[in-house]
Amino acid sequence: MDKITINPIARVSGQVTVPGDKSISHRALMMAAIAEGESRIANLAAGADVRSTRTCLQQLGVAISNHEKETRVAGHGVAALQPCSQPLEAGNSGTTMRLLSGILATRPFLTTILGDASLSRRPMRRIIEPLQRMGAQIEAAPGETAPLKIMGGNLRGIQYQLPVASAQVKSCILFAGLEAEGETILFEPAASRDHSERMLQAMGAAIEYNDERIAIRRGALHALDAAIPGDFSSAAFLLAAALILPDSELTLSNIGLNPTRTAFLQVLLEMGAQMKFLEWHLQSVEPYGAVLAQHSRLRGLELDPKFVPQLIDEIPMLAVLATQAEGETIITGAAELRIKESDRLAALATNLRAMHATVEELPDGLIIRGPARLRGATLDSFGDHRIAMAFAIAGLCADSPTTIQNASCVDISFPGFFEVLRHICR
Repeated sequence: MDKITINPIARVSGQVTVPGDKSISHRALMMAAIAEGESRIANLAAGADVRSTRTCLQQLGVAISNHEKETRVAGHGVAALQPCSQPLEAGNSGTTMRLLSGILATRPFLTTILGDASLSRRPMRRIIEPLQRMGAQIEAAPGETAPLKIMGGNLRGIQYQLPVASAQVKSCILFAGLEAEGETILFEPAASRDHSERMLQAMGAAIEYNDERIAIRRGALHALDAAIPGDFSSAAFLLAAALILPDSELTLSNIGLNPTRTAFLQVLLEMGAQMKFLEWHLQSVEPYGAVLAQHSRLRGLELDPKFVPQLIDEIPMLAVLATQAEGETIITGAAELRIKESDRLAALATNLRAMHATVEELPDGLIIRGPARLRGATLDSFGDHRIAMAFAIAGLCADSPTTIQNASCVDISFPGFFEVLRHICR
């Protein structure tokens, strides 16, 4: 699927679910692989990124199999991981490369981990420096990017102040800390996703965490049976469609409602979104529930930069929503978006202008003035799944058809996204 054309529609309605959460799925596979015993994971995300994690773990000797609607991982402890003579292939997945590097840093053998062209441009110093301080030997390409060659073992705990709020960097260090001598203590400049902390705790890790610090000591993990909730970042695109299309009403069921992931909901409410929580389940490792979204008159806002780490994947959709809101929306503190699968700030500005929205690109954000009558256009996804999905939603409310080039990248996180759109369009 090199390109897809989105036609304007009247409204969306119905009830849908979305694939399992990508971030949680990565972590569930990795932790199950180094735990003792067989873990059973239901609703594992099926996208390309999670397949990369699965393949890398299998290359390291981990037995992973599918049984009806669950995935089973036979864990024998981290010491059972085997050297691989071939490089591990992380594909487009920064989560695979960064988190798995923390595990590889504990093993006393040499491993090479590669990424595709996009991932090979993304910064890896943010994990290289702390892992080297813990005692791992790491060789990177010029510019401290992938591929990475990692010789691990004999790690020691450290105290470390993360230079940026990053769940990937934090998780990498925590995974290394599971096999380090002494205590590893982390401090974040702002709260980031806490999926790793929740799952580590549920699997018996010696971990303590709050808003100020995270501390972990060496210890074994035990197997866990887990059901992965629907990916909130995927659900965000469908919620947005209901908010901006007249007479729309859409229910998203079984979506993750982890408070470190749902700042987007708070932002939407501040913009005037009409939403209701129909269910809210807190008894599992990860909270989940159902949300009803209805067409709303939105107003622009100035986004508090402290929320950016918790809605980094939703900002592309927020930018599109801002074109339909009354007034000015200001997004700052989002320079991290320039080093994702694409330079998302530049991609957003380019595509919004092509649709005749009023947008100003900042070094660390965007200023968008609305409401705008979006015009159909031919757009590039820039190989970025979140850009492709955001502008698919924009195309639904444009004045004429919108064509998105390189649209197959949506399979990275949301296989079947365009089929779901067709199902809810009226």
